[in-house]
Amino acid sequence: MNNKQQKSTEAKSKYQAKINKKNLVLGSVIATLIAITPYLFDLYESVPDVKVWNTFLFNYDSQYYGSARVLAWTLSNKTIPLILIFIWFFTCRHWWYHTLLVPIAMYIYQIIIILNDDLNYVDNNQILYLIPVMAIVIPTIYLIRARIFNKINEATKSMQELEDEFKISPKNFWEKIKEYF
Repeated sequence: MNNKQQKSTEAKSKYQAKINKKNLVLGSVIATLIAITPYLFDLYESVPDVKVWNTFLFNYDSQYYGSARVLAWTLSNKTIPLILIFIWFFTCRHWWYHTLLVPIAMYIYQIIIILNDDLNYVDNNQILYLIPVMAIVIPTIYLIRARIFNKINEATKSMQELEDEFKISPKNFWEKIKEYF
């Protein structure tokens, strides 16, 4: 091997080590976040069980729930699953991961309703607001599925090869976010 090839190989090796270290750190952060979700859920217990909660940041008067702790408990019941579904969405390797946008939209809608103004029951008519999301996601998933079955009928590829073919692999986290919005 000549000197130029050796330098190129060393540079690739250093680059791979840097990427592997970055992936290890990111994977560790994600795993830690998943592992501490039971503790995050229990944070509502630190909120006082009072109708009016005064802090140095804000004042909250619980009109609908009657207690700031009940509001905190309700929010934690929506935000923890939302965080876990976001992690699943951004780390999923399968072709169907876009279907996760439906429960993501549902949880975001529920959180907005909870925070809105304590006037309505949380789950009223949420399906009406999810219809636009489902109108985009469901046909998209069906078209991807149809393309996969067409490819299966045309050639003898394994399911993993087909999933790899449909995968879009952006370079970093922000590019993946930009892909969807």
